[in-house]
Amino acid sequence: MAALVALVKKAWSVRRVLVLLCAPLALVPVLLSLPPKEGRCLYVILLMALYWCTEALPLAVTALLPIVLFPFLGILPSNKVCPQYFLDTNFLFLSGLIMASAIEEWNLHRRIALRVLMLVGVQPARLILGMMLTTSFLSMWLSNTASTAMMLPIANAILKSLFGEKDNSKNMNREHEEIQASLQQNKLYTVPTEMQFLASTEDKDLTEEKEVASDALSDLKKEEEYKTNIWKGFLISIPYAASIGGTATLTGTAPNLILLGQLKSYFPECDVVNFGSWFMFAFPLMLIFLLVGWLWISILYGGINLRGWRTKKSNIRVDAEARAREVIKEDYQKLGPTKFAEQAIFFFFCMFAIMLFSRDPKFIPGWASLFAPGFISDAVTGITIVIILFFFPSQKPSFRWWFDFKAPNTEMQPLLTWRKAQETVPWNIILLLGGGFAMAKGCEESGLSVWIGGRLHPLEGVPPPVAVILITIVIALFTEFASNTATIIIFLPVLAELAIRLKVNPLYLMIPGTIGCSYAFMLPVSTPPNSIAFSSGHLMVKDMARTGLLMNLMGVLLLSLAMNTWAKSIFQLGTFPAWANIHAENATSLLPAVENVTFSALNKI
Repeated sequence: MAALVALVKKAWSVRRVLVLLCAPLALVPVLLSLPPKEGRCLYVILLMALYWCTEALPLAVTALLPIVLFPFLGILPSNKVCPQYFLDTNFLFLSGLIMASAIEEWNLHRRIALRVLMLVGVQPARLILGMMLTTSFLSMWLSNTASTAMMLPIANAILKSLFGEKDNSKNMNREHEEIQASLQQNKLYTVPTEMQFLASTEDKDLTEEKEVASDALSDLKKEEEYKTNIWKGFLISIPYAASIGGTATLTGTAPNLILLGQLKSYFPECDVVNFGSWFMFAFPLMLIFLLVGWLWISILYGGINLRGWRTKKSNIRVDAEARAREVIKEDYQKLGPTKFAEQAIFFFFCMFAIMLFSRDPKFIPGWASLFAPGFISDAVTGITIVIILFFFPSQKPSFRWWFDFKAPNTEMQPLLTWRKAQETVPWNIILLLGGGFAMAKGCEESGLSVWIGGRLHPLEGVPPPVAVILITIVIALFTEFASNTATIIIFLPVLAELAIRLKVNPLYLMIPGTIGCSYAFMLPVSTPPNSIAFSSGHLMVKDMARTGLLMNLMGVLLLSLAMNTWAKSIFQLGTFPAWANIHAENATSLLPAVENVTFSALNKI
């Protein structure tokens, strides 16, 4: 077995080397078949997409390639490429990551999770609902991976209290075998002739014992099947809820922020999307999808039995639920009384959310209207709050200390130290976002986005609602095999140009593409949360594929419903906006020149 693992690792390393070396050579024809600048930009984008999909290089390292390749190939100078890695969108995301670090530092997320589980109850269906609600709420502010990693140990502890260790199935199988062996032995019993009168009654008793034993065997099998299904339902609901919850806020997942950054790059006049408007659109969609997903998972895995609403619970299940209730209560009590630091973090967390939401909610003037227009962004709001975390005390300050000269001059510990932030913030995501913004800037400056738009004529006759469904399906399938962040970086420029060609609001296509990246439910490799749940050893690929297929379909349909109902009023999707019209006029003026260069290049070839 060890030799096989070593062979697989060696084959994987060889494949990575081959991709690294061969990909640049294989993409050379792209340089020859397009106009010079557009061809070079497309060459870099395809190379990065190939490296992202195969992970031949770490994702963050691949994101740094534009800093090297764009200047060398004459696409963009370095003074235009490098600033893309530290736009205000990156600092908004950084503020969310730092706030998440402070929450994790003081275990506030665990207290919230256990409190919610105490409120929803311990019946399997209610517990699954509680797990999904808690995970999705945490995922709105923490990363999807961190939310899943935090909730899975809680789920495992509850499951063990409900059903015992998962390995107990072997003991139950032994009991089944013993029962079957005793039945076979009973068939071989002999009866003396002088006991013939009693034989008839003993045969009746023996038949009854066989029936009781067979009933016990079937009950054990049903209980084991029920236990396995509930275990799977618990584990599979957590990563799904994390992926759904991350779509509700701009800072919840990287694709949302990439959309915001690329909107500012392609359409600088667009100010429709901010934290408040996105939350008004995505939060109701998240709640509806969570409810529908909970019903599907509960019905599929036995949490809700449509045929047995009136059936009485067995004593085993009643005792198991009582034990689970005690486990949750005991874990909550271990946290102790609420600390001053937890109260302070919760206060600043609420301030963080409220100030981001109320900065410019669109339907009423926000507090940012008190300042010069365009000076205050979501990044300013987020960074303002998280800076306070680095000097606000973690223990309740005593005013008597200031007047007591004999008091020891001990160093005050803040709510969050910079060392802790360095250790817990995933800095590689910041670089990944910057790589996406640099790629978008390269597409715009080189004219590649205009060239792509000129090749989308066959799609101009597609009705926009149909285009939304097709885009979401294609991106949801693509992201099953590739990184969510890499997927949206590749697709957003194409969707922006397609919207210009269809003469629809670009947000009408770009928002479904962005959220569709998070709807990756079918495979363990689709997202890190899926991989974490699958690594527990209690799920199989067919379980995720069977559950995730309908989850994907429901997500596509619900997203299409949202885009054609309440999203239209929030983002003004019914009209072709002026900020998109300016971009369309610029693209139209550039398109004839690009086509002439293309034809002249083809004639030379």
